[in-house]
Formats: sequence, structure tokens, C-alpha cells
Amino acid sequence: MTVPQPLPTASPTVSPTVSPTARPTARQATHPAVLLAAGLALVAVLALLGLGMGAEGWQAPWLAWGDAGQRAIVWDIRAPRTLGAFLVGALLGLGGAVAQGLFRNPLAEPHLLGSASGAGLSMALALAVGGAWGGGLGGGLGGRLSLTALAFFGALGGVALTLALARGATQTMRLLLAGVVVGVVLGALTQWLMLSSAEAWRAMQAFMLGNTALLGWDACALMAGVWVITLPLALALSRVLDALALGEDTARSLGVPLGLARAVLGGVLAAATAAAVAQAGLVAFVGLAAPHLVRGISGGRHRVLLWAASAMGGVLMLVSDVLARGLLPPQELPVGVLTAVLGGVYLLVLLHRRPA
Repeated sequence: MTVPQPLPTASPTVSPTVSPTARPTARQATHPAVLLAAGLALVAVLALLGLGMGAEGWQAPWLAWGDAGQRAIVWDIRAPRTLGAFLVGALLGLGGAVAQGLFRNPLAEPHLLGSASGAGLSMALALAVGGAWGGGLGGGLGGRLSLTALAFFGALGGVALTLALARGATQTMRLLLAGVVVGVVLGALTQWLMLSSAEAWRAMQAFMLGNTALLGWDACALMAGVWVITLPLALALSRVLDALALGEDTARSLGVPLGLARAVLGGVLAAATAAAVAQAGLVAFVGLAAPHLVRGISGGRHRVLLWAASAMGGVLMLVSDVLARGLLPPQELPVGVLTAVLGGVYLLVLLHRRPA
């Protein structure tokens, strides 16, 4: 008698394309060379737009070399303004990336931490006492160095006051609320200084709204020097920011000197913000938006994120500068107004996406 054998049961097969565990948890980082090539191409296009954008609309900048007057306009006015706009954005983007990594807060940026407000108050005090924007305290490169030094100490004071009110950087909402309070108070003091100094009223108005029209080659040289110093410093401490992203306890267990690292990174944040604010005034939200726009392609590594955010900040400022000159010709809009509107909308989107 033969015992019937049980029918073989087919083992279920799970397709790797359908399996829920096969879904990647994070995006793969784009190769830095690809990011660099794409960024350089975009910057070149925007630079051509900036060099040719005048009161009558855009004209090809290479057609101006036949006329001495037009050539002087392109080289002495539009070229430093275009380069300066990129450097302002690059410094603000770098400051935003450092702030978000240092305080482990995706909504941190120089304006929300009191850094820009402190620098702005120092600038307003210098304008009220020392003369017009860009020409006070001796004028030229020396005057801009003095203004940048004052803005640096003001930025450090603003961040220190925010951290003191928030009792550290551990609680996100307390830190942001403290930054808002510091920004409002320091902004009120800045407005009071504006009312008390009739001579510097126009310069201070342009400073409060953000302006790239006053950028010259001396301002570009100063900002480029600060950028060349602060970006390598931040990149050298990128592993510290990666460790901080895992938590302070984990960073300490890895042997990270948190006190020294925070002091250096705070100095980088203050220096980058001060150099940008001293040359172009209060330009809001570039430091917030730039790191978020490149975070997905950086793979979460701060070594890529820092320079990519800096480049993206420069691109955002170039776009804003071209729009400020080209939307209502022959009039120009303050570039800070455009960045505030666009950045405010972007902040609302981030708050909407962020979990409660």
C-alpha cells in the first residue's frame, strides 16, 4: 500500500521591488563633481544676466566693450554688484548650515538666532555715529573692515543673548522663541537709532531693507577674504557637526571637544553673518532656505552640505538681485524685500511639513 505523498507547496516569493523593507531610508548623495559642475553652469548663466541687467532691461554685456562709458558701467558697477551678491548669499548660506548643524535645529538661521539682529544694531550705531553706509569710519576698504568688525561683535552678542534667554540650545521651541524676542528687541533699538540720526536716515533705510547697489570691489575683496577663511574652518569641523547630529552624549563618547568646537563654529557663524550684513544690510531667510534646498542631495554629510549650502545661498542671492533690477525697470526693488517674501513663504512650508 502506497502512502500518498503531500503535494509540494510553493514557498511564497517576495519581489524585492515590492518588499516594504527594500525601500531606501535615505536618498543617495549626489557625487560632488556633478553638484559642482551644475552649480558652476547655473552661476555662469546668472552672472551673465546680472552683468547685462540695466535700467532698460537686459543687454548682452559683451556688446558694451566697444563703448568706454558702457564698459565702465559693466566693469565698475554691475560686475562687483553681481559678484558681491553671490558672496553675500554664500556667506549667509554657510552661516545657516553651520547654525542648523551646531544647534541641531532645522529652522535655525542667522536672523532667527539674533546674529543678524545684533550685527544690524552694531551697524546702525556705526551709521548714526560715523557717517553714511559704506563710507563711514574712514571710507574705502579700511572703513568696511571697521564696520565688519563692529558687526562681528554685534553678531556674537546677539547669539549669546539668544542662548542665555533660551538656557542653552537643547529645546527647539525655546531657542526659536528666544531668537524672535532678541530680534524684535534689537530691531526696536535699531529703529530708535534711525529716528535719532537724521543724517544717516537714507543709508539706514537701505541697510534695513537689504541692498546690493552699494557693493564695490573693496566689499567683494573683504567678503571673499572672510569666505576663504570661514568655509575651510567649517569644513574642517564637518565631522563635529556629523557627531552632534547623533546627540551630545554620542559626540562626547566619540571624543569630540564640544566646548572648543562650539566656540570655533560660533565664530564662523558670527563672522560670515557680520561680513554679509556689513556690506548688504539685513537680507533675511537666505540662510534658512539654502541648506534645506541641498540637504536631500548631500546625503546628510556636513562636508558636502556646508559648501553646497554656501553655493546655493549665492545662487539665491543672484536670482534675487537680478529680479530686483528687472521686475520694475527702471526702478529697483530692495533685494531684502524679495528674499523676505520668498523666504517667508518657504518658512511656512517648512513649518507645515514639520511634525507637531
